[in-house]
Amino acid sequence: MDSTIDSEYCRTSELKAFDETKAGVKGLVDAGITVVPRIFHNPPDDSHKISHTAADAKFTFPIVDLEGVHKGLASRKEIVDRLRNASETWGFFQVINHGIPMSLMEHMKDGIRRFYEQDIDLKKEFFSRDLTRKVVYNSNLHLYASPSVNWRDSTLFRMAPDTPIPEELPAVCRDILMEFSMEVMKLGNLLLELMSEALGLDPSHLKDMNCNEGFVIMGHYYPACPQPELTMGASKHADSGFFTVLLQDHVGGLQVLHQNQWTDVPPVPGALVVNIGDFLQLITNDKFVSVEHRVLANRVGPRISAACFFTPTIMQKPRVYGPIKELLSAENPANYREATWKEYADYFNAKGLDGTSVLLPFKISNLRMDEP
Repeated sequence: MDSTIDSEYCRTSELKAFDETKAGVKGLVDAGITVVPRIFHNPPDDSHKISHTAADAKFTFPIVDLEGVHKGLASRKEIVDRLRNASETWGFFQVINHGIPMSLMEHMKDGIRRFYEQDIDLKKEFFSRDLTRKVVYNSNLHLYASPSVNWRDSTLFRMAPDTPIPEELPAVCRDILMEFSMEVMKLGNLLLELMSEALGLDPSHLKDMNCNEGFVIMGHYYPACPQPELTMGASKHADSGFFTVLLQDHVGGLQVLHQNQWTDVPPVPGALVVNIGDFLQLITNDKFVSVEHRVLANRVGPRISAACFFTPTIMQKPRVYGPIKELLSAENPANYREATWKEYADYFNAKGLDGTSVLLPFKISNLRMDEP
């Protein structure tokens, strides 16, 4: 650290002071801040080398219409083919006609907004950095590990396998959380069937691997930012679990790294965004890809989203996951070693959102390179 330039800047102290307010980024905005604090400044990386594109410029973001999924083998095969192509090439797609009513999705976004815009003392009851709790509210889950603080506040709701009783959830959004989570879990089960078929497996294969056992909802609140060019709503990263179902509002800002270009994920009324996570890439032996994505900060806000993660769980007798044996052959050997979810999650949480893949230490090729 340059003592001349940084003599009055202690990052650790500023992180601690920000965290101890328990008011998050919203607290800064409510206080009338006009300059983004230094802890939020995006560190230099190779982003400037990557071209950017609007969603309608060069690429058409994939959409999977689920309307005909139960209307015969031909229509289901077409849906499976679309899902397979998107999962192999983009790692992302939007689903429409998924069966979750528009009114329910609107109520979910309203519920998240109500949580963040209620009295700060009510929010503070849920403030914690213990990620094992049923409900965890804070700003930036990996605040002390990541190279920069993101311009968003987050609340984790752990909905499965141990479903919370209503009294454990915030009063302002507990009813909609319970209803919305049940609907998304139904959709998740259908997507697992379609993904299994897209891999050439029995429809129940991924469910039999307990890919639907863990279910977490993250409610994100991205306040309007006075200097969006200096920070990020969410730094570039890939999701950690099996897959994610995202409900986003109309503000936009989500981008996917596709063919070395940051491509907008356009908000589509009634659609849900689905993306492949690292653990699904691992068990499919790179057939499905977990892709980096990010959220831009914006002068317009707040942006509201609900990210629904389907993950493994940490059990007393940990399950070991590795590439699915039915997908392996002499020509397609395993690319990853076996690992428990705890081993992966501990590494993910320790490194934070630093822009590097969490899968790298689990790749067999990297292990061989480390051998003397």
